[in-house]
Amino acid sequence: MTTDGRAVAVTGLGLITPAGVGRDATWEGVLRGESAAAQDHQLKGLPVDFSCRVPAMTPEQGRIGGGKAWRMGRFSQLAVLAAREAVADAGLDPTTWDGARVAVVIGSGLAGAAHLEEQTLRLQSGADLVSPVLIPMLISNMAAGEVLLDLGARGPSLATETACASGASALAVARDLLLSGACDIAVAGGAEAAISPVVTTGFQRMGALSARTDDPARASRPFADDRDGFVIAEGAAILVLERTEDARARGTRQYAQLAGVGLSSDAHHPTAPAPGGTVAEVALRGAIGGAGLVPADIDHVNAHGTSTPLNDRTEAELIARVLPQGPTVTSAKGVIGHSLGAAGAIEAALTALTIHHSTVPPIANLTTDNLGFPLDCVVDRPRQQTVRAAASHSFGFGGHNVVLVLRAP
Repeated sequence: MTTDGRAVAVTGLGLITPAGVGRDATWEGVLRGESAAAQDHQLKGLPVDFSCRVPAMTPEQGRIGGGKAWRMGRFSQLAVLAAREAVADAGLDPTTWDGARVAVVIGSGLAGAAHLEEQTLRLQSGADLVSPVLIPMLISNMAAGEVLLDLGARGPSLATETACASGASALAVARDLLLSGACDIAVAGGAEAAISPVVTTGFQRMGALSARTDDPARASRPFADDRDGFVIAEGAAILVLERTEDARARGTRQYAQLAGVGLSSDAHHPTAPAPGGTVAEVALRGAIGGAGLVPADIDHVNAHGTSTPLNDRTEAELIARVLPQGPTVTSAKGVIGHSLGAAGAIEAALTALTIHHSTVPPIANLTTDNLGFPLDCVVDRPRQQTVRAAASHSFGFGGHNVVLVLRAP
């Protein structure tokens, strides 16, 4: 293990997922290992009629305030609420900070696609029924834009779009902004709320979704030998990142340090990964080396673990080849489904919590009897483990590979 190098500190976490509203509720839900998948009335009558939705929020939990919620897409609302939690968790006060030194980077895969679908149906009954705020509800940069407005952050702002790696890409960009000196605080992560009839059917038609309509709660089963696809989900995760020296100077808690980032692109197929994960390996090795580590230093992997036949096999081959020491492996998608562009940020936040609590959550619906690969997957119950360094994998349609290495502070 090495000194800080190019690491940045994770000082605040905000989470809204199907496992629970808020950081603690999500963490507790993931530790229970119980799937959040259920029948979805908005998908009734479709070939796949279930999803993982965020639980209903109390008025206090879901309060945007200021009469602003009506203009926001749901993905932006989730981002704002998660960002508020993350900033408060970091012990920061937006009313007193220098907003010009605060960056916001938030990724989303399908952004406001569900709103576009809804408004397209309205258009069939007349143009005057289409919302005048459709465009800001739709475009993918507005999660970042609404967080900027809410927090009074006037530093660099970006929206990353690398499909299911979007949230992880946002954290990679935010780290670079901090290390370049472009900002002193980065509020970064991912948000997604794209569960709709058309989007869900699109994934179903391409064979990506589980077809277990008779038992949704058992549908998402990462790394199981009888897996048959993912469960579509929504959610948001926002992390507050600071330079390690600044976090120490503030005397604030560090959940973990984002120490290494690896990026690569398959250039193989629009939706399928390169065979054997050979190009994703470049990202994994790059993240490990960028953190000043060697593969043997990785104690844990928070896998992309989609529960699809091809992706899980490819990722399992990657882990076994690059990390033969056998790190523990988990995937939250068994509990919370696949939140698309938010997934990488959610999983990075859970990796930080794994390091902080020395606890690895189990993979839902996976047992030693149906484990399809020779990996040390955590099953049945959480496992206590001191994690010095962990890799969080994110792989997106289009061949985007993003690996984040987090380590203990």
